[in-house]
Amino acid sequence: MNSILAKKLEQGQKFLENGLRIPVTKLGVQGNVVVAIKTPQKDLYSAVQLGFDKRAKPNAPKSTKSPFRFLREVRMMDAETMPTVGDVIKASEIFKPGDIINVTGISKGKGYAGGVKRYHFRGGPRTHGQSDRERAPGSIGSNTTPGRVYKGKRMAGRMGQDQVTVKNIKIVAVDDNFILVKGLVPGGKNTLLMLKKVGVDKKFVPLHSAKQNSGQAPEKIDDPKAEAASAESSGEPKEEKKEEVQNAS
Repeated sequence: MNSILAKKLEQGQKFLENGLRIPVTKLGVQGNVVVAIKTPQKDLYSAVQLGFDKRAKPNAPKSTKSPFRFLREVRMMDAETMPTVGDVIKASEIFKPGDIINVTGISKGKGYAGGVKRYHFRGGPRTHGQSDRERAPGSIGSNTTPGRVYKGKRMAGRMGQDQVTVKNIKIVAVDDNFILVKGLVPGGKNTLLMLKKVGVDKKFVPLHSAKQNSGQAPEKIDDPKAEAASAESSGEPKEEKKEEVQNAS
């Protein structure tokens, strides 16, 4: 398999080992369960149906047959390595840091928008008495033969809420529950995404590790208060100082 389902969680930033700061998006990938298998003998093609994001109450509503919120198929090129129904697909089995993926999801809906916002039109001139044409789309060609507006003409209309694929996104960290990718992905929080592996970055730079002194012995504490606190926490009896012994005598 080269694809898996994910859920967009949050955005942030991380540092690479070379000091470069990058934007990252955290994706939740826990709970990819194989629901069904499609075989060439029965269905004329090879695929795996994945169930993702299990419902808290799978029996409500009663019309829902699947306990998962999302069901998606992943095409399989090699029918000999098919998983079995009930297997849980882990992200660490498919991806690793440095892999390049394509992310497919539904973009955020923007509502009704004009041509300047929707298609980045520059508008009309701001001089020569054209004060009302600054954000106008211009001529749409309806006065020429055949005297109609062609289908697909870029005009004002509903913007967003479309299926979008962002290509060549780099994975910077992989876990069984989460994936960190460099950059941004389509959709809002908790929206469904499809991740598909397409290559490997040969010049991959890993994330900066927070453990700078790994493998080194900890420095000795010179503070007597800190020593007493550490002795109390470990259960060892306190050592009497020489001065206190002399005063007691």
